[in-house]
Amino acid sequence: MKKILMLHGINHNMFGKRDPQQYGTVTLEEINGRLAELAAELGVEVECFQTNHEGEMCERIHRAFQEEVAAVMINAGAWTHYSYGLRDALAILTVPIIEIHMSNIHAREAFRHHSVFAEIAKGQICGFGIDSYLLGLRAAVASLKS
Repeated sequence: MKKILMLHGINHNMFGKRDPQQYGTVTLEEINGRLAELAAELGVEVECFQTNHEGEMCERIHRAFQEEVAAVMINAGAWTHYSYGLRDALAILTVPIIEIHMSNIHAREAFRHHSVFAEIAKGQICGFGIDSYLLGLRAAVASLKS
């Protein structure tokens, strides 16, 4: 069974508590549960990882390079806009990378409009809340079939 790695970034452990106007009330645990349900339907496995420490995220990406990960989905949170270190780590990977955001980053503050990952991602899905994750998983699976 193909494994897709879901990387959750900084502050995502606070989903359900922080800024419900932007992120709704869904928790990270609920997002991971919904991903697991859809993964089972699609015949893949999803491993979810969250950290508030950039170095730990980088280390997890490095491990993904060594593992048989078929695709990576990432919602890096604020790191999306400035972490060239994570971008460089992701660029090491040879699998599809799907960038995800719950909110529409292009309709928010100007600093959020730019993604340092965009050039290396297969695509970006944003603005659909929890459905951004589910659409991202479908996109990842579809990219494996093409």
